[in-house]
Amino acid sequence: MSTPRLLGLTSTIPVEVALAGGWTPVDLNNRFITHPDPAGLMQRAEDLGLPRTLCAWIKGMYAWCLDHPEVATVVGITRGDCSNTHGLMELLARQGRGIVPFDYPDAADPEGLERSLARLADDLGADLARAEQVRRELEPLRDDLERLDRLTWQQGKVNGAENHLWLVSASDFDGDPEDFAARLRAFLAEAEARPAQEPRVRLGLLGVPPIMDGLHDTLEQMGAAVMFNEVPRQFAMLPGEQGHAPNLSEQYRRYTYPYEVGGRIVDIKRQAERRGLHGLIHYTQTFCWRQMQDSPLRESLGMPLLTLEGDRVGPVDARTRLRLEAFVEVLG
Repeated sequence: MSTPRLLGLTSTIPVEVALAGGWTPVDLNNRFITHPDPAGLMQRAEDLGLPRTLCAWIKGMYAWCLDHPEVATVVGITRGDCSNTHGLMELLARQGRGIVPFDYPDAADPEGLERSLARLADDLGADLARAEQVRRELEPLRDDLERLDRLTWQQGKVNGAENHLWLVSASDFDGDPEDFAARLRAFLAEAEARPAQEPRVRLGLLGVPPIMDGLHDTLEQMGAAVMFNEVPRQFAMLPGEQGHAPNLSEQYRRYTYPYEVGGRIVDIKRQAERRGLHGLIHYTQTFCWRQMQDSPLRESLGMPLLTLEGDRVGPVDARTRLRLEAFVEVLG
């Protein structure tokens, strides 16, 4: 049995291209946050000289990579994600890792996206025709993730934390789409047998995945439930009302996360109305440039919105809990 070629990802990329090239995708964010000691990884990165005033996700990914030299090649998003990715790529290159850049051009530039896809395929030794075939093969899996999402907001049979975990894991399908699909089908069978539930307050969680532990569960203890995980849903490329995209380029053009905030606002408004949300929580990561998007979101969405900021790995702190309680109480 051949050794898998592991490909580290700093964020969601056109994973179909990686799979078409025979790579096993490894989302570095997911490996960091599910590590037995993510706080220890952050501390190790700081001990090695990375500044305290740097995004925790970058530090965690760097330290995780140091412990896993088998991930010899990393795709770094050079436009459309974290502004610190360039520095992370330089550090990993100095550790002997192969670096593959990928950029998301403007959403209004489909030809630019097609060029980026072609460069990625060339860098990964993949064929775009095969990548299109992989995209079609993954459609049933993405349909099942859509079912999971509907079980969350339509019936309350899947809670917000479960929804978040499954959708965010679709960035790399845990490195094995077939096994991921089988586990998802088993989970859906179990979830569909649960009784339906209707929370007192229906919420949407916007922004990058929160680094704090237990946010969804804390809200459920207060009688609220997250019915919309904005960015994880985008990572999962759910077909939604439009159905599946006709091709790979269009699928990643519909993906709102890497582009300007206007596309996100349109999507959030549509989903908030569709899901009957009462309010929104916008999570921002300390030292992340995306904190600047809080203002246009607040100004444009026309709904009650609570902004939370997280820095380091850890449980929901007392101050955040009080703010959540007050917000849920007002909405309820």
